[in-house]
Amino acid sequence: MMNVPVVVGVGMTRFASDRPDSNIRDLMAEAVLALLADAELPNLKAVQHGLCSYESDHFNRQMTLVAILHDQLGLNPTPTVRVEGGGATGALALRTAWAHLQSGLCDSILVYGCETNGRSVSSQTANQLFALSADFDWEMMIGGTYTAFYAAMMRAHMQKYGTKPEHFAHVAVRNRHNAGFNPLAQKPMNITIDDVLASRSVAEPYRLLDCSLLSDGAAAILLSTEAWAHQHSPRYAKRPTVHFTATGCGTDTMRLGDRYPDLTNFRAKHTAAQAAYHMAGITDPLHQIDVAELYDSYSGVEIQAVEDLGFVPYGTGGTSIADGMFDLDGELPVNTSGGLLGRGAPVGATGIAQAIEIALQLWGEADPRRQVAHARRGLTDTHAGIATISVVNIFERRD
Repeated sequence: MMNVPVVVGVGMTRFASDRPDSNIRDLMAEAVLALLADAELPNLKAVQHGLCSYESDHFNRQMTLVAILHDQLGLNPTPTVRVEGGGATGALALRTAWAHLQSGLCDSILVYGCETNGRSVSSQTANQLFALSADFDWEMMIGGTYTAFYAAMMRAHMQKYGTKPEHFAHVAVRNRHNAGFNPLAQKPMNITIDDVLASRSVAEPYRLLDCSLLSDGAAAILLSTEAWAHQHSPRYAKRPTVHFTATGCGTDTMRLGDRYPDLTNFRAKHTAAQAAYHMAGITDPLHQIDVAELYDSYSGVEIQAVEDLGFVPYGTGGTSIADGMFDLDGELPVNTSGGLLGRGAPVGATGIAQAIEIALQLWGEADPRRQVAHARRGLTDTHAGIATISVVNIFERRD
């Protein structure tokens, strides 16, 4: 690999349940202005390519939004492309940017993602729009919703492995606690496992505090070759170099029923992880990865993820999490940003926000209360639907 991308700069807005002061263009401009300040760039004139990440024309109330945002950011006449892949959209955008730089198609690329899926629409409408990401002919029209699909998977995991609600309640408690150390997080909370178990039932076994947030927000990351970064970003030489070293993607059936009888875990996530590990030369992920941002759309999903990513054997994710293995002071800290449960989840920005957290951790620039000591390799895990598309991206500090 001749042109392994480096992270030049990052920027994001505060994630919020509602940003009545801003439309989607304002949010994107806010994130990119933060990136310019971070990279000490005067403007975007030297950037050679744009790549826009958002899931829904409906949430954002605009068709061909990519052209509007590209113009808003002053990137014309450079080329651009939009990437969409459900919850995996931001991670797929980064993977696509990786390929652009590896191929030599460009030497620098601005990856920016956004979504307004907070209170600008009702939760009922939001659930209907998300349901459109399922199979319209076979699932949505008979009332299928993602909360129900995820709940069915967790029931299968509980029945096979003895996983308990207290195990995934630990995820809900820990990630919202971590969000208290992230000034851009949407909803930090100091809650207990009993609080989670006492919250309103949504789809058994999941309760309200097991569910991630609907959010407005934007995030941006500038990737380039090392030569471009040295030439254009004064900040680049002042930091440890963070390379975007590996990426993996896996897929699975759209319909959960087509996976029967193996409903406990995400096969596509395992496939994506193995591809990324092979590219990065990782043979022992628990000990060769220092920090990870995992896709916690529901608290139990993190239990499934630590198993599919090979951090712990299948069936032991619940007890490992409850024992603190993945806490800030644990063996492998995960979701130091607060995750989707605490930081928030504007869909098109989510995978990019995960990568930003990993970059901050590898630079040593996260809030000291959540900074992982001596972090040199970080992983992001993002997926669409019920892991119909899964993406694992790996970043490394080299100095």
